Amino acid sequence: MTKTPIGRILQNTAWLLGGKGFGAICGIAYLAILTRTLGLKNFGHFALIFGTAQALIAIAGFQTWRVVVRYGSEHVHQKEWDKFGRLGLLCGLLDAVGAVIGCVLAAVVIYGFSHRLDLNPAYIDLAFYFCCASLWALVSAPTGIVRALHRFDMAVYVEAVVPVGRLLAALTIWGTGPSVGRFLFAWAAIDILEAALYWVMARRLCPQAVRLSHLGQWRLAFAENEGLGRFFMVTYASATLEAAMRNGPLLAVGAFVSTRAAGLYRLAAQLSQALSKLSTLLTRAVYAEVARVRVSSEAAEFRKLAVQTSLIAGLAGVVVIGIAAIAGKQLLALIGGDDFEQGAAILVPLAVAASFDLASVAFEPVLHSTGRARHALIARLLAVSALAAGIFALQGFGTIGIAWAVSIGGAVSYLAMGVAALRTLNRKGDEEAARLPVELLADDPREVT
Repeated sequence: MTKTPIGRILQNTAWLLGGKGFGAICGIAYLAILTRTLGLKNFGHFALIFGTAQALIAIAGFQTWRVVVRYGSEHVHQKEWDKFGRLGLLCGLLDAVGAVIGCVLAAVVIYGFSHRLDLNPAYIDLAFYFCCASLWALVSAPTGIVRALHRFDMAVYVEAVVPVGRLLAALTIWGTGPSVGRFLFAWAAIDILEAALYWVMARRLCPQAVRLSHLGQWRLAFAENEGLGRFFMVTYASATLEAAMRNGPLLAVGAFVSTRAAGLYRLAAQLSQALSKLSTLLTRAVYAEVARVRVSSEAAEFRKLAVQTSLIAGLAGVVVIGIAAIAGKQLLALIGGDDFEQGAAILVPLAVAASFDLASVAFEPVLHSTGRARHALIARLLAVSALAAGIFALQGFGTIGIAWAVSIGGAVSYLAMGVAALRTLNRKGDEEAARLPVELLADDPREVT
């Protein structure tokens, strides 16, 4: 039985949700252990170090999985395994280059500016080593290979290593003596293990493509994928701006308010992200499916897919806001204890921002798959500008002001990305209608330019 695109998205999301649902349960458990054993102050230090590492990953990590999915989907569709392999290994090489650059940036940031975040001096060396380990644990390229092959079912098993490993590590550390250093060491080791396993799985799924011999053919990969360099730079810039949206506010809380406030913000942000996990899962499934539909289907199906996905995600966003408003205080107290329930006021605006992410889940994949990634970049620039302006204007209100600045940035991102995606979908339909008579008259459609 042939599945529809929305059916494949729901199936892939179901696989991801099965793993992430289990992972979310583990995540809540180890987050509760972290907050209750470290306390608000030390959890704030942990959050700032972890947030700094995530920001560096976003700056130095090139989001190569998007490149693999965007260009690799056509190679997989045509069964051009050598081209697919050269593309995948090129992206793996770019990940390694990013890790080296990231380690240099980590040294500058940690040793030069850690005082701005009021980090305990005893944690500075530890923060640097953790950032370096996190940078080398990137799994972007093999993740793209697996998604381009539509093997979301296999990805579930590898991605379960992180939540299970962290929960087991948290339980062990809880029993043997909790400390910020022990938690960071465990988190880094588990991330590196996941990266190694992801490469092993990519090799097992497509051994004809994932071969070391392709590493030396990276120049050929550029020649075989027209516009790859430009697409890579645009998506990298867009991903960096997205990371500024995600990690910048936490660092702003640490710099402008306090380390304790950063701990509160981190837990509220974690909970809002857990509630909106469907956004991340849908993005992964939608991105791969939109790329497939682009090379195998008509414009009408392409447009229908984007509309259906946006409606489903929008309804999920409404649910996220409702849960945060009704049960946010109880959930925070349940996870972190009484000291953290004051973060309920932060949770609501963060949930609003998360709902905008949910509602716009199909927009960026549509723009990337149609070669209009620059429009997504412009939307990100507008959103980051709105976020920065909001933080500047509202920082006087403390953590709650910064949280509302995040929701403002989310709203601008949704509007800008939505307008660009709508115009793209309408233009795609017009282009296809204009091209159809020419294709019908051609002896061989491949000869049409």
